[in-house]
Amino acid sequence: MVKGYEKVKEKLRGSICPVITPFKENGDIDFDGQAGLIEYQLDNGTHCISVTGTSGEPSSLTTKERVQIMEHAMKTIAGRVPFAPGTGSVNHDETMYLTKKAEEMGADAAMVIVPYYNKPNQDALYDHFKTVADAVAIPIIIYNIPGRTALNMTAGTMARLSRDCPNIVGVKESNKDFEHVNRVMLNCGRDFLLYSGIELLCYPMLAIGGAGSISATANVEPRKVAEMHDAWERGDRDRALDLHYELMNLNDVLFKDTNPAPVKAALGMMGKIEPVLRKPMGMPSSKLQEEIRETLRTYGKL
Repeated sequence: MVKGYEKVKEKLRGSICPVITPFKENGDIDFDGQAGLIEYQLDNGTHCISVTGTSGEPSSLTTKERVQIMEHAMKTIAGRVPFAPGTGSVNHDETMYLTKKAEEMGADAAMVIVPYYNKPNQDALYDHFKTVADAVAIPIIIYNIPGRTALNMTAGTMARLSRDCPNIVGVKESNKDFEHVNRVMLNCGRDFLLYSGIELLCYPMLAIGGAGSISATANVEPRKVAEMHDAWERGDRDRALDLHYELMNLNDVLFKDTNPAPVKAALGMMGKIEPVLRKPMGMPSSKLQEEIRETLRTYGKL
C-alpha cells in the first residue's frame, strides 16, 4: 500500500451515513436543513459522512449544486469525522470534475459509482475508473449497485483496479449476491475496505471482514446503526447481532419504495426536514406513509 493510504483506511470504518439532500418547498436546496442533518448524525455516533450518493438524489442535481452540497457538508463537518462524498456520474468528464473538486476541498475519500444506463463492458469500466483514479491522489471507493446501474462490476475487474490503482481502497457493495461479495474480498485482499450498501447484509459483511456500512437507514436511526459497528469492534458479537435484528423492521419499511422517498417521508415525520423530492421522484403512497409512521413510533422516533 502506498504511503498515506493505510492511515486513511484506518479512519474510513464503521457507519458512513449517506446523508439525504433536503429541499425546500420550492425545490431549492435547504442548506440549513443539511447542516441540521449532519449535526444529528454526529450527535448520534456516526463515524463518517457522505453526501450526493444515491440517497442524495445526485441525478436530480446540477453539477454546480453537487459541488455546493459537498462544500457545505465539508464546512459543517469541520474535521470532526471523515468525509467521503459521492462524485460519480453517468458522464465520465463530470465524474473527473467532481472527484477533483472533492480532492481540492480536502475530502478524505471520494465514492465513485459504476456508471448507470450506459452499461459499459468490463474493460471499459476498468478504463473509466483507472482514468479517474490516476487523475487524483484522493482515495477512491468504488460504488457497485447493480440494482440501479443494471451492471455489476466483477470481482476480477475490481481486483485489477485495486492492484493497478493504489488509491482505489475499497468498495460499497449494494449487491445482494453474497457469493460475489466474498469473491471481492478474496481477490482484492482482506485489507480492501468493504462496505455494505444492502441493509440486511450490514452485519454479515462485517463477519467476512467488512469495514462498515453505508446505509440509508442511518439517516433515520443513526445511533443504532453506529452502535452495531461499535459493538462489533469491541468484540461484543451478541450485541451487534441483536442490533442487526432490531433494525430489520425499520430497514424493511424504508425500502418499500425507491430510496430516498421513504427516508425523506420518515425524516419529515420526525421534524428534521420538509419531505420534498425533486421530480421525477415522488413521495410514497399514503398507505406506506402510515406504515412508516407506525414503524417510527415503535422505534421511539416520534
